[in-house]
Amino acid sequence: MAEAKNVSFDSIMADLEARRYVPVYYLMGDESYYIDKISDYIAEHVLQPEERDFNQTVLFGSDVTASQVADYARRYPMMSEYQVIIVKEAQNIKHTEALEKYFKQPLASTILVMCHKNGTVDGRKREYVKAIQAAGVLFESKRLRDRDLPAFIENYLKARHTSIDAKSTQIIADSIGADLSRLTSELDKVIISLPEQDRRVTPQVVEDQIGVSKEFNSFELRDAIVNRNVLKANQIIKYFDENPKAGSIYAFLPMLFNYFQNLMIAYYAPNNKSQEAVADWLELRNVWAAKDYMTGMRNYSGMKVMQIIGKIREIDAKSKGLDNPNTPPGELMKELIFYILH
Repeated sequence: MAEAKNVSFDSIMADLEARRYVPVYYLMGDESYYIDKISDYIAEHVLQPEERDFNQTVLFGSDVTASQVADYARRYPMMSEYQVIIVKEAQNIKHTEALEKYFKQPLASTILVMCHKNGTVDGRKREYVKAIQAAGVLFESKRLRDRDLPAFIENYLKARHTSIDAKSTQIIADSIGADLSRLTSELDKVIISLPEQDRRVTPQVVEDQIGVSKEFNSFELRDAIVNRNVLKANQIIKYFDENPKAGSIYAFLPMLFNYFQNLMIAYYAPNNKSQEAVADWLELRNVWAAKDYMTGMRNYSGMKVMQIIGKIREIDAKSKGLDNPNTPPGELMKELIFYILH
């Protein structure tokens, strides 16, 4: 797999906003959000509206060859400083020799944007990769890890002059997950709903605008399990069973697996009695985030955690139909919660 060198989304956007352009932007990776943000910005800001008819072209990788893209790129702009060519679905271009040749001698007046989604450039094509890097920007858009979602949410809202508390952040992260396009769409909806005089996102706002109950959600379920609160955990599971749209086993299994996996790792911290040391060992963003693991180590033995991880894997397999002809997801979730808490 090819890797971009020292190129971040923020640095690319900063250069674009300053109108510091390069001839080639090769945008690749499994997270389409950043690829779309960069390519959309180029499409909307490089050329003036009256220049776009003759100087902006959108191509699709399934419809063109590398030679055709290179031919488009070698044209000169008409009554404009630049021409912009955006190639969507660039991963569908199979034979890239002609593009490699173009990358070695790109036109300064052409801004070529290659949008390669759901994967990266074949790492075996070293000369191709080197040619891209010499011509401009090679950027890999990686999916965010679950633990990075809270920071993304906080920074996204902060940039829009909106604050959010830790509980609301976690509720949104757990309920929506790492689909950044959907996540930002929901955050935009929340931002629009806030009055000018109060730009704070609270659990009540999350419930009203996103539809995630502030009382019965994955954050509260996780909290009940961490604190071994049997009554609360069962109330939440009952609510989910009666309101399938509010949550399902398919969303909660990864959350519970991540928690207990990290809890197992926390036991091996050089100093697992120190919250700061555990936070550092687990590479958590904030020291306070280790609090749940300190509580978990008090409430669950290492042996029990290992057994729970095994049970989660068993329930995950059953939820996908493996050795489970007819047990519904709601019953599987109840079985898992009972096993964890008893």
